[in-house]
Amino acid sequence: MSQAEQIEGFHAAAFTRADDAPDASFYAAQMPDTLMDLGARTAVTALYQTALPVGGRVLDLMAGSLSHYPEEAKFSDAIGLGVADAALKANPVFTSRVVQDLNQNPILPYEDQSLDAVTLCDGIAYLTQPLAVLQEVNRVLKPGSPLILTFGDAFHPQKAVALWQALEAEDRSRLISILLSRAGFVDLDTGEVVPPEDLNGWHDTVRALIGRRARD
Repeated sequence: MSQAEQIEGFHAAAFTRADDAPDASFYAAQMPDTLMDLGARTAVTALYQTALPVGGRVLDLMAGSLSHYPEEAKFSDAIGLGVADAALKANPVFTSRVVQDLNQNPILPYEDQSLDAVTLCDGIAYLTQPLAVLQEVNRVLKPGSPLILTFGDAFHPQKAVALWQALEAEDRSRLISILLSRAGFVDLDTGEVVPPEDLNGWHDTVRALIGRRARD
């Protein structure tokens, strides 16, 4: 059973979930393992094209079979960390893979200042210890390197934490900004991409937040 984090200023039940059964069992049955439509996934890829460091060592947190990384992107190491082993193995982007449930263990298995970027797409809604995870991300990033966090409108209600479900989309972005700041991230940048009305394959608004580890 995962432990909900108690964060100052938030209700004690803010990061609890309706279904606290092991995440590995739940997500093993989710194929394809994304709720974003094609247009939203394309928007995330476009952001990655501009924000991910070419040739760097990158980590995709709460990863599955789809990472939305640009096809032409080349990295020295592309690491996938998630709960579903089969989904990680199905992802052709990764050069290395780690099976880990961050709700059971938020400690990342990487050295301090060892990564050039971290991505987290449509995962923050499900973290029961979000501040602990974000602090770990800040620890493993090199100074000035980004955490690129994106999310769409859809989520699994049985697995999303209570506070996420209680908030409107704009307030979810504010929540993430608060958590990023508390975790030590600086130079926060937020934005959203709204789907064009005449594009049938895109219905989800994509919201993005980028925070950077402070330069020493």
